[in-house]
Amino acid sequence: MRHPYTIKEIARQSGLSTATVDRVLNRRGGVRESTVREVRRAVEDLDRQQTQVRIGGRTFMIDIVMQAPERFSTAVREALEAELPSLHPAVVRSRFHFRQTAPVGELTAILDRIARRGSQGVILKAPDLPETTAAVGRLAAAGIPVVTLVTDLPSSARVAYVGIDNRAAGSTAAYLLGQWLGDRPGHVLTTISRGSFRGEEEREMGFRSAMRLAHPRRALVEVTDSDGLDATQHDLVLEALRRDEDIVAVYSMGGGNLATLAAFDELGRTCAVFVAHDLDHDNTRLLRGRRLSAVLHHDLRQDVRRACQTVMRAHGALPDDGPSLPSAIQVVTPFNLPPEVPARA
Repeated sequence: MRHPYTIKEIARQSGLSTATVDRVLNRRGGVRESTVREVRRAVEDLDRQQTQVRIGGRTFMIDIVMQAPERFSTAVREALEAELPSLHPAVVRSRFHFRQTAPVGELTAILDRIARRGSQGVILKAPDLPETTAAVGRLAAAGIPVVTLVTDLPSSARVAYVGIDNRAAGSTAAYLLGQWLGDRPGHVLTTISRGSFRGEEEREMGFRSAMRLAHPRRALVEVTDSDGLDATQHDLVLEALRRDEDIVAVYSMGGGNLATLAAFDELGRTCAVFVAHDLDHDNTRLLRGRRLSAVLHHDLRQDVRRACQTVMRAHGALPDDGPSLPSAIQVVTPFNLPPEVPARA
């Protein structure tokens, strides 16, 4: 039972006498097991309270840098603002740097400005490109920890990745599509915002691998490089549907789902199964209207909280709690929308 506390502190915390605490700590015997547990609990309580003292009154300025469609950036901003009270007694201030699409030079210029100006940490969603990796290295050299969110930069100097296991998510999508399509013939459209995002690439790899094993005869038709923007997505999907009249289902890895469905509607085509990612405002509305079959969701509020806590740990303000596990993948249908986005009766 290693600890930095005096016997008097532990006795006061536990409500036991100093003599009893002394017997427990020095294993002199003559005490009940329940008393030993009380002393252990008191030490654990003191550990937690010491952590609160350590971060109390500290302000962490965190920069959130994202290349993503506005609907997802907005969801991240709302998730972070909702989680700020849970990070007390630390105070978290945030600066947002959002781009829907940008040359890699513009993104790295933002990261380099942050390195020069200073920051307690960066939460980053960016393409996995050599230039981005190098910019993360410069942030690390400046003593600024970087946490990747949703999509990873595994060869960079980032301190952690927070998000789902994207390959497992792709395999889950393949399982759902296979179950719902059954023996119905037809091809599956896969949509990716941009191939340089590692998260989407891993989803696509998991999906293709699982489909190849379970449904080797079902063709996959890929649409990519729309950046998840509705206008571009609509045109690319419309072109794919005109080329292939056998497309009957969609797995969307990168968003733009309103535009995808508008293309189906424009041609009078039916999408029998549609699996998407993330409960943003668009997907919630589409799920309520039964235009989506399922959304593979992860708790974004939990993710941004974990990302902020990872920054705090990098500064020694919170104890290290070991390797971070991937976020849980939730399969959300029109019948189990979470309470914060209740389904209409």
